[in-house]
Amino acid sequence: MATSDNKLADTDEKIFIGKGEETAWLTLALANRHGLVTGATGTGKTVTLQVMAEGFARAGVPVFAADIKGDLSGISEVGEAKDFILKRAKEMGLTFQPDQFSTVFWDVFGEQGHPVRATVTEMGPLLLSRMLDLNDVQEGVLNVAFRVADENGLTLIDMKDLRALLDAIAPDGSKKAADDEEDPLAPIRKAAQGYGNVSKATVGTIQRQLLVLENQGGAKFFGEPALTLKDFMRTDRDGRGMVNILVADKLMQSPRLYATFLLWMLSELFEELPEAGDLPKPKLVFFFDEAHLLFTDAPKALMDKIEQVVRLIRSKGVGVYFVTQNPIDVPDKVLAQLGNRVQHALRAFTPRDQKAVAAAAQTFRPNPKLDTARVIMELGKGEALVSFLEGGGTPSMVERVMVSPPSARIGPITPEERKAIMDASPVKGKYDTAVDAESAYEIIQKRLAGTAAPAGGSAGGEGGGIFGQIGSIASTIFGTNVKRGRMSTGQVIARSVTRSVTDKVIGGVAADLGKSLGGSVGGSIGRALVRGALGGLLRR
Repeated sequence: MATSDNKLADTDEKIFIGKGEETAWLTLALANRHGLVTGATGTGKTVTLQVMAEGFARAGVPVFAADIKGDLSGISEVGEAKDFILKRAKEMGLTFQPDQFSTVFWDVFGEQGHPVRATVTEMGPLLLSRMLDLNDVQEGVLNVAFRVADENGLTLIDMKDLRALLDAIAPDGSKKAADDEEDPLAPIRKAAQGYGNVSKATVGTIQRQLLVLENQGGAKFFGEPALTLKDFMRTDRDGRGMVNILVADKLMQSPRLYATFLLWMLSELFEELPEAGDLPKPKLVFFFDEAHLLFTDAPKALMDKIEQVVRLIRSKGVGVYFVTQNPIDVPDKVLAQLGNRVQHALRAFTPRDQKAVAAAAQTFRPNPKLDTARVIMELGKGEALVSFLEGGGTPSMVERVMVSPPSARIGPITPEERKAIMDASPVKGKYDTAVDAESAYEIIQKRLAGTAAPAGGSAGGEGGGIFGQIGSIASTIFGTNVKRGRMSTGQVIARSVTRSVTDKVIGGVAADLGKSLGGSVGGSIGRALVRGALGGLLRR
């Protein structure tokens, strides 16, 4: 934005947000201490978010933001010198300078942006249970399914993989114990029952919840190629941070899917990025709009994990900014981590509203010149109370300011403009075509058809594709997958030794080949499976 005689412009150290009796600056070195933007509908939260995103992008900081209404897409186009913008700039002593910012559009449904996908294995049981709204018993069975998949080399990529696995672990009443050897899925069922009682009724309930998720369009989120988070952390040729916009108008029709998806992205950043300590500026800033959806009806175990991720991701160089209507929407443990505050107007029509106003006023460092609670209800559109961290990380006294007008366009772009941006995107073609790799569904189908080795072997022989072929050939050579009659004790010992040697040989080959392959499947072969704080698979 902009400059003026007062030199109210972004610098290498801070971002200009607004001006009142004092100037409001957001210090880049403290921007990873997170923040909160609150206010009633129509008070200017989206414009404030755009101003902040523009400032970060100018400073070379990549931005990710969910666009609920489509208004944020205008940041990709040159701003227009409309009368109300020029009037505000003049009142603030600014000279309006139109600008635009390099933007990448993303869309879970692949309609208005590049598809965003994750594999079921990477999502993990905790977040998937939240997405499916499972109770404790159902979540326990889902955890068993993931453990069995991890131990048997059954990579879960999409929904059909998870359905096939759930079918495989469900007890089959038509089979007698004596017939287990004839049931190709008996080892999987036995492994599942070894972790506790897995009832067919519970599995059926989870399957029905999967159908609900599919009807909401959630199936499009699971698959490959899976998102590589480094694609969010780009700068353009001018050294400005790329602005990544998640098109979320359709996604918001399924609020739980929206909230869980953004939480998954946050947890992936937390798990993948190395420790960075205090940097001159963040590596990435993440804006979480409609943040109340993240915390509504969340179980305590998940809330504890969210609080942990928000608290620790700061050291990874990531700043998280929650955008919501009321500060009371955010739990106190999380609220305590949000050092940079922008409060737009709140209306006190009900007792809950009055409580929200009082709570908002109490979260600010008092200013003797302001009656904070009264001013919150008097703020006009585009005005805000702000308090940013300064000095050693202490919050500044609350100030009433007029938020600077954005430099880019305010409001949505046209479909033609969006198409032109997507055609020139740096990730064009990388995610646009789905890939259906061989995974749990195909492996289980082969076992049922009698063409795959039984469960319980090494992960290298179970991975499908070339790894499955290697395992099948070697097992045939060593005789480890050949059905036999009753064996003597000596034959049992000999076969066990042979199987152990075979597993080590095949495991070594698979590990070497796995290192040379990309993707979630190739990357998970021949290595230990490790899950992170929110249960997602770590890509290591």
